[in-house]
Amino acid sequence: MTGLPTAAEMRGIERDAIASGQVSGLDLMERAGQGVVDAVLAHWPELAATPHRAIVLCGPGNNGGDGFVVARRLKALGWELEVFLLGDPARLPPDAATNHARWAAMGAVKPLPMSARPELAGGTGLIVDALFGIGLSRGIGPDLAQGALMPFDGAAYLDWRRVAVDVPSGLCADSGRILTDKAGRGPAFRADLTVTFHAAKPGHLLGPGPDLCGRVIVCDIGLRTHAADGALSLVDAPDASVLRKQGGHKFDHGHALVLSGGRGRSGAARLAARAALRIGAGLVTVAAPPEAMAECAAQLTAIMLREVAGEADLAAMLEDARLTALCLGPGLGLAQARALVPAALAARRATVLDADALTAFADAPDALFRGLHPGVVLTPHDGEFGRLFPDLAARLGAAAVSGPAFSRADAVRAAADRAGCVVLLKGRDTVIADPSGDCRVHAATGPRAVPWLATAGAGDVLAGIIAGLMARGLPAMAATGAAAWLHVEAARRYGPGLIAEDLPERLPHVLRGLGA
Repeated sequence: MTGLPTAAEMRGIERDAIASGQVSGLDLMERAGQGVVDAVLAHWPELAATPHRAIVLCGPGNNGGDGFVVARRLKALGWELEVFLLGDPARLPPDAATNHARWAAMGAVKPLPMSARPELAGGTGLIVDALFGIGLSRGIGPDLAQGALMPFDGAAYLDWRRVAVDVPSGLCADSGRILTDKAGRGPAFRADLTVTFHAAKPGHLLGPGPDLCGRVIVCDIGLRTHAADGALSLVDAPDASVLRKQGGHKFDHGHALVLSGGRGRSGAARLAARAALRIGAGLVTVAAPPEAMAECAAQLTAIMLREVAGEADLAAMLEDARLTALCLGPGLGLAQARALVPAALAARRATVLDADALTAFADAPDALFRGLHPGVVLTPHDGEFGRLFPDLAARLGAAAVSGPAFSRADAVRAAADRAGCVVLLKGRDTVIADPSGDCRVHAATGPRAVPWLATAGAGDVLAGIIAGLMARGLPAMAATGAAAWLHVEAARRYGPGLIAEDLPERLPHVLRGLGA
């Protein structure tokens, strides 16, 4: 797994490396500054052809020290520079002070907030945000923004490229939230490119972070240690050997049962069932009420169909131990969900609860939580999450006045602990956690962005993929992480114009690409 260290963990990694003699603080700063320059020239190769102009905004900490290195390296390439510093140079940390002095021997350092307009304006150039990085603990405030960031929002800088060093100023590195004052005012730097060091941080992927960061490039600065155990991590591509079928009988690969809603409401269940079958469940059955049997029979061929009129019929079906996973919620209807979910949970099978299976308990979430067990996965979107965990949703909705701010990862960890099962909070920044505190992010941003996945039924397909993988025997956390990756990858393989029915049909292409 690829770790996503918090600001505190990252500082610990650097501190341990320096204490061990592996590297000095000045070495790290030099490598970071050079890494920013290399990333800029690689991202915008036209800037490497001829010298250009840059404005570098340096802050009062080590991020500012990185900025002075960037300025010095660009100056050596023949660039025209204008460099600003926020704060008293006499109060800079030692390594940053050294690099301030090195730059000061080459060019002027002007104060922030600005007392006059920058000399460089118009045409094209590069704005370097090295104000705060991962160390920001409160909003930069409108006054500072007025004299440090807002001048670059005008027409004179419309064609300038914008790069952030580590994290755009104003953004919480741990949560991806914009830090504000109590009135909710929180200006932030909007970058085209963000160059971070050693590893991506949670804030690059969560909340509005991706919109502020632009493209994120991770620069290796020679640190050999990694984030501590229990840190947030990225969902990586699943291991092909886990997804590969090894022969055997269909029952060796599990039997998934998907509960359907009534007449005119069976489409969501059929989408989930198709996904479960495509991902490799040996058998899939849709259980539908009597009035929906005809429309389901007209649509299903490889997927089996059983009549379930109520909880007694479901309990009787679940006496068959070969039914290895259940999926309830897509199109199920609130009344039917309230009746069937307890019977499903009592069977203690691997179970996915989505959509109506969650909303049905909005007035009494504790009634749902009492029946949950470690083999359950809850897959809410933001609205459903707020109905089950209103206090956590309220914290996410409150102004982030100090850092580290409460994040989606914090909320999902707390939700999984309360529910006693795996929780997947859907979104562009999908977050998954289990009761142990293991937490992973799958961000459909940057090169994995799939805006066309915002289409009716896509969540039903995700629920079906999870159920199919759990039917095959994958543990809840592993199945959920793999499903999130496969779901996005299937959408990427299809591209614009995607509708939910297309997703299951792209899964074979994804599996083949993984070698499964």
